[in-house]
Amino acid sequence: MQLGLIGLGKMGGNMRERIRRAGHEVVGYDRNPEVSDVKSLAELVEKLDAPRHVWVMVPAGTATQTVIDELKDLLEPGDTVVDGGNSRWTDDEKHAAELGVRGIGFVDAGVSGGVWGLRNGYALMVGGDKEHVERLKPIFDALKPEGPYGYVHAGRVGAGHFSKMVHNGIEYAMMQAYAEGWELLEKVKSVDNVREVFRSWQEGTVIRSWLLDLAVNALDEDEHLEGLRGYAEDSGEGRWTVEAAVDNAVPLPAITASLFARFASRQDDSPQMKMIAALRNQFGGHAVEKKG
Repeated sequence: MQLGLIGLGKMGGNMRERIRRAGHEVVGYDRNPEVSDVKSLAELVEKLDAPRHVWVMVPAGTATQTVIDELKDLLEPGDTVVDGGNSRWTDDEKHAAELGVRGIGFVDAGVSGGVWGLRNGYALMVGGDKEHVERLKPIFDALKPEGPYGYVHAGRVGAGHFSKMVHNGIEYAMMQAYAEGWELLEKVKSVDNVREVFRSWQEGTVIRSWLLDLAVNALDEDEHLEGLRGYAEDSGEGRWTVEAAVDNAVPLPAITASLFARFASRQDDSPQMKMIAALRNQFGGHAVEKKG
């Protein structure tokens, strides 16, 4: 199967490689000519046979809208666009309507896997009409982890990104819990091997998880996280999750508190936020702020 892939950054570049390893043809475009297969979106579209399938993997907001606007004029009826970035679900409805007027299908795909996805596969939460989703099934199968799980057609347009948003909200709360426990262990005098306490939790405990494994990785690199500043960004999905909770009158005290904790990190050098920053760097390659 052919796929056009726009955006070859940390995730997009690895996704291109994983899809190619599965035997599919990928034509990639990026503003960085060193990683791009073509020089323009127009050339990318020209290299694809109809009906075309184009996956957009660029930052949410203006960047995604700009690409959608350009594709709208380049593609033809019967083609399909997938937005695999972290767009807000309300934008999906807008994009589906804009493309639908031209007879172009639209699918939104929440993608989780970060910088580890090439090796482990990507969890995919997909939204859109069944006919449009089915066209991309070979690509979804190539990207997902091995085994029966890791892919779901979550519902209509917007459902994929809404599901990924909630996933990231849960991620916020889980990271906050690990960070609070780590700070408390570091604080008391009786525990003098915090890193190995975390490592001991990796087997046989109810709190074992991939995030815990990544926390141990981070502590192996910097046992007391002394090289990090206690500052952690929020990438948008946490805020959107809390906003959706307010709109739907659903109480989310843990997720909301974890979001506010990140805001607090921008006021002081928070020990907890060192662990949050380390975890975000481990799973997603997000930038950290070093001391000094």
